Order: sequence, then structure tokens, then C-alpha cells
Amino acid sequence: MHNIDSDSEDDLPPGWEEKSTEDGNVYFVNTCANKTQWTHPRTGCKKVIPKDLPFGWSKALDEEGKIIYIQKETGSKTYVDPRLAFSKEDKKHVHDFRQRFDGSSTAYQVLHGVDLSGKYAMVTGSNVGIGYETAKSLARHGCNVLFANRNMESTHKAIEDIVKETNASEDSLLSIHLDLSSLQSVKKCASAVKTLFSDHLDIVILNAGVFGLPYTETEDNIETTFQVNHLSHMYLALLLKPLLKKGSRVLFVSSESHRFASLKNMFTQHNLTYIKDSYSSMMAYNNSKLFNVITAKVLSEEWRSEGICVNSLHPGNMVYSNISKSWWLFRLAFYIVRPFTKSLQQAAATTIYAATASELEGVTGLYFNNCFYCEESALARDRDIALEVFGMSLKMIAERMGTEHIQKYLQTYSVRKTGS
Repeated sequence: MHNIDSDSEDDLPPGWEEKSTEDGNVYFVNTCANKTQWTHPRTGCKKVIPKDLPFGWSKALDEEGKIIYIQKETGSKTYVDPRLAFSKEDKKHVHDFRQRFDGSSTAYQVLHGVDLSGKYAMVTGSNVGIGYETAKSLARHGCNVLFANRNMESTHKAIEDIVKETNASEDSLLSIHLDLSSLQSVKKCASAVKTLFSDHLDIVILNAGVFGLPYTETEDNIETTFQVNHLSHMYLALLLKPLLKKGSRVLFVSSESHRFASLKNMFTQHNLTYIKDSYSSMMAYNNSKLFNVITAKVLSEEWRSEGICVNSLHPGNMVYSNISKSWWLFRLAFYIVRPFTKSLQQAAATTIYAATASELEGVTGLYFNNCFYCEESALARDRDIALEVFGMSLKMIAERMGTEHIQKYLQTYSVRKTGS
């Protein structure tokens, strides 16, 4: 039962204080009864805090020899351990975490106090829009970011702007060419990334995408929306697997549009893409976003035993960005609803949350929206459909690029599908 003095079970009852030990444990002091305990007096749970100070904080000794904490940016001082603001309950299960942010939260708010120094991230589509805001937010907190984009002139300009705005080190922001309409470019990019980051990648954010395109085909003779949004990102994730270690996070930026996908006749026709005569730009987009969710779920199963986390997410509805550039009517519609949709900082928040939140350590195979997980569509949860989509996608890659680097997945899919 909640105490009448509080509307939150996290709030301490009157007379209680929360304190910390140097090694990152939290204890609770009842100042009235002069007693201490390790569990929260209301929830009964133990709590822990990060061993390191939050980003931007340092500690020193005052004139009396007491520990004092200093916020570098503002110069403010306090005797209260700032790590307590980031305390979290010990989890009995990996999915035991509460919602801390929502649809109005910004990426900067999500990253408050988070130090990403020494982390390495790769973001596709990071020269404009939500991807740019995502990369900027990571860089602002010390992360080494690799910008993987098709337009290198725009990418270099984006990096220059981020360095000026965030004081991030120019050496920590790298660029690499990636044309998602070419599987050969994807392979070349992955090979170069392995050279740049020979050790590991902590975060891979597969963000780039197209929307509302008329029917066109890539150099691989594949419908463009399907390849750019889904197939090339799936191939890239598979090629980058050697750089992913325990604790690495891979994120497929999907959309709530995946709930309106339709796979009618696709399996019977053995074709996941729309033919020109029946093409719908909106349905092609919806399906590609469904395939993002499905790919994340399948890879989460494949890599779970290695501690690699793969999730998908929705950034926001009709966020005003470069994605609507394909047709003037789309640009107009996005412009009209702009006052009622998320800002780019808010749209980047869910990506940043899934990529960095400490409580998501070990969390894999989920779909996030408004900085919390939610249930995907029925199609996305159908295991038979997932394996069919994944297997057919692998086959399309193999037919054009050979089986190198994906042979293991082809074999695994075959075993699962036959049930042997």
C-alpha cells in the first residue's frame, strides 16, 4: 500500500534518507529510529548505482576533509552523491525495469549524466534528420561515432556542425560511404568498418530509410524501398557480426507503420517485394518496416547466447525530416502536422534510450516506442512468418552476393524451417 504522503512507491517515507557507498551500493537510513537497511523501505527492493560518477561530475575534499561533488559545466557543488539520481533496482529478471521517459522526452534528457567515452557507435543515415540528431547526441556525451551515409559532402558538413555545437573531438567522428541501394556497397562498407574498428562496435544503429518512392529498382534488380529499408540493413548487420561482442547493441529503426503491412500472396509467389503492376509506395514502406522488426527478433535469437542485444523501435509519427522529400504532397503533409509531432530531439530519444540505457543491459528481442517497450503487430510476432521472411531475404542476398559470411544463417534457417 502506498503511503498517503506520497504518490509514488519510489518516494521514501518521512524520516528516511537514501545514501551510497563508494563501491556503488545504496542503503537507507531511518533518522528517527537511527537504523539502516539495504532494502527500500517501501518497495523492499535493493538498489545499486553506477560505480563511476555521472558525465560532467568530479569529486574533491572540502576544507574539513569531507567528499564534495562538483558539476564541471555549472561549477555547482553538493555533498549528495550525484550517482543516486541514477540508482536502479536490482533486477530479478532481465525485463524488470520501469519507464523513465516518454514521448515528450528528448535524447539529451535520456543521456543526462551518461558518459559514453570509449564507446564506439555506427549510425546509418546520420547526415540529416533523426539520424543526425542521434549521432549528435551520442557525440555530445563522448561517444566515438561512425557516420555511414551515401552523401559524403553532406556527411562532412554534418560532422563539422556537430563538432562546433557539442565540442566533440573531430578525431572521434569518422565517416564512411554506404549506398544502401547497392549490396556491393554494403559489403565494401562493412569491410572498411572492420578495418577502422578492428576491436569492436558497441552500438549499431540502422536508421537510414526511404519513404514514398515511386516504383524503381536498384542495381541489384530489387525494388528500392525493400532493399534500402530492409535487405541492405539486414546484410550489413550480418557482415558486422564479427565486431559485435557481449554487451553490443544493434537497433533497427522501424515504424508503427509496420502494423499496416500486408503479406498477401508474397509467400505463395516466393517474392517479398511488390511487382511494378501492383506497387504501392505506402505498402512497400509498411512492409519494409515490418521486416525490420522481424529481422531484429530473429537476430536477437541468433545472438542471444553471445550477449549481443538486438531490438527495434519506432521514433515518432510523421516527424518533419528529410524522409518526406520524395514527393511534394508528402512534404506538404509532413509540414502541416509538424506542430503536432515530435521534434528531432524527441524523435531521437527512443533510439538513444534503446542504445544506452543501463537498465536495458541484456534486454533483447523487444520493440520500443516512446522510450519503452510495447507489443509488436501480430504479423511481427508470428514465428513461422519471421522464419519465412528471414530465409527468403537470405536467399535474395545469396543469389546476388554468394554465401560468404551468411552460410551459417542459411544452414540455421534450413534446420529450423524443416524442424530437424
